[in-house]
Amino acid sequence: MELHNLKPAKGSTHKKKIIGRGEGSGHGGTATRGHKGAQARAGYSRKIGFEGGQMPIQRRLPKFGFKNINRVEYLGINVKELQVFAEKNQLSVIDLDVLKKYGMVSKTQLVKILGNGDISIKLDVTANAFSKSAIEKIEKAGGKVTTI
Repeated sequence: MELHNLKPAKGSTHKKKIIGRGEGSGHGGTATRGHKGAQARAGYSRKIGFEGGQMPIQRRLPKFGFKNINRVEYLGINVKELQVFAEKNQLSVIDLDVLKKYGMVSKTQLVKILGNGDISIKLDVTANAFSKSAIEKIEKAGGKVTTI
């Protein structure tokens, strides 16, 4: 194989549709625009959401709901996941830097520790927020909870 032999795989390339160049293009006459009407004229552009005169969907459906701009989004991590994570990596202290280092959270995420599951090892946990049950379970196991 040499440079002058190279060519794309069969069927991987397509010819561009040549429009408005007369009969020889195979799309002559009306250039695939049909006969007369707004769509056949130069400068025509259909409005976004136009459905041929039928009432558009954005006007048929009612408005509802809102987006709370003050919402704070947390990534939830359960205490059972913390237990597995700490045992796997032989950790006794878990904070945001450790979670970021091991790839459990990204650098901008806020973390909330949730109380699903059981924890049996002593852990010092630092996070942005904790549920009541998570605090109870961590402290019951002899650990310490610190909220940032």
